[in-house]
Formats: sequence, C-alpha cells, structure tokens
Amino acid sequence: MIRRLLLATVLALAAVTVSTAPAQARACKYNYTCVTVFYSDSTRTTVVGEKYEDCTGVVDMWGVRTGYLEFYESPC
Repeated sequence: MIRRLLLATVLALAAVTVSTAPAQARACKYNYTCVTVFYSDSTRTTVVGEKYEDCTGVVDMWGVRTGYLEFYESPC
C-alpha cells in the first residue's frame, strides 16, 4: 500500500514538472528574420519576453520564456 502511494506521488510530481516546463522556440530558417513572443498565459494578453533573430544570425532576447508563445518569420 505504501509503495503504491509513493509511486502515485512520484508520477503526479513528474506530470506537473513536465507540464510546467517552458516551451522551446522554433529554430529560425537560414536567410529569415524571426520573432518569438512569449506570453504570461493562454489568453496571450501580457507579453513577458521576446526573442529576435535577424538575417545575419544575431540573436537578441529579453524577458522570460513560457509555454505560451507565437512565432513569426519573414524572408530577408
């Protein structure tokens, strides 16, 4: 009984840890300008971070990464 409870607790904690991990931004294609905008929650009303990659490969990022993001890309 104690083993089952311990196993259930470990699995529950693992599920919470995996679901709260921040999403990774998509890779920017060669010769493209890319912007990834990170939001605080699923309503996407509050921006908490942004990653900008220009055509020459320079990357600039501010704020934090979250699981709520939008990715934009355009050719140079």
